[in-house]
Amino acid sequence: MPQFLVITLLFLSLFTSGYRKPDVYVIDATKNAYLHNNMGLRYMNERLYYAAIQEFKIAISLNPDTQATAVYYNNIGDAYMAIGYPDLARKPYEDAIKQYSLNFQYYQDLAKCYKALGLANAKIKEYSKDTNALNKVLLGLLYVENGDLKRGIIILDEFTMSEPHLLITGAVKQYIKETVKKINSL
Repeated sequence: MPQFLVITLLFLSLFTSGYRKPDVYVIDATKNAYLHNNMGLRYMNERLYYAAIQEFKIAISLNPDTQATAVYYNNIGDAYMAIGYPDLARKPYEDAIKQYSLNFQYYQDLAKCYKALGLANAKIKEYSKDTNALNKVLLGLLYVENGDLKRGIIILDEFTMSEPHLLITGAVKQYIKETVKKINSL
């Protein structure tokens, strides 16, 4: 009986001693990229654009070639647009679309950038010849940015009819509804 009592006490003391395996610090570049992106967003809110851009660049270098990287590129473009440099915003916006082409916001931002650069008409000609369905999204947005709302809506509507199952299609449909409301209120 005493041997059983000793074993039981030893067993209970191990469970109640509070011993736990020490934490091991793991370097996770993806998590760190996310943290740098969040820091960049904070800087954007505080209007510290240079610091924000640097944080977004760090995030991209820590986590390149993923869907999340597209967000970081788009954020850099937003920062450059906020300080009035659409020429510097162009490449990050284009890179965001190359990285992940199913986010409608990226197309809207790029269309606004092209408009600010005075490239809308040239890009309309370029994308009119293109057969890629996703480029029709940008084409429609460029027409809307250029003031040809009806033509832009038609192109976007054709896109939604030809590609009803893409992730971006729902956002395009919502945009069409909002734009039609604007047209009707004019």
